[in-house]
Amino acid sequence: MSYTYYDYLELAPGAPPARIETAYAQILERFGYGVTESGQDLSNLVRLIHAAYDVLSNPESRRRYDAQLEREAAMADAELKGLLDQQAPWPMRRVQDVPVALASALASMAA
Repeated sequence: MSYTYYDYLELAPGAPPARIETAYAQILERFGYGVTESGQDLSNLVRLIHAAYDVLSNPESRRRYDAQLEREAAMADAELKGLLDQQAPWPMRRVQDVPVALASALASMAA
């Protein structure tokens, strides 16, 4: 699974700049700027969060990034559509004949 910069900042695409600033500050505070209490190194994650903020806080970079995401989504949709179109149609279902006693009981109830 690949994550987007919006995922790293826990934002929905189209979030206003003020929300980006707030999310960035909250996430850095939550991750303790790269080290947990147990000593786990989160520096790589913090680098990704910084990169996400750099791209999403700059309007021009964000426009290019959003356009790239749209192109990738369109390519994935086209690939999925192609794969689904290649699959053989579902086999024909065969319905069993209704037993005569059941058919006559249903017919008498419907009358």
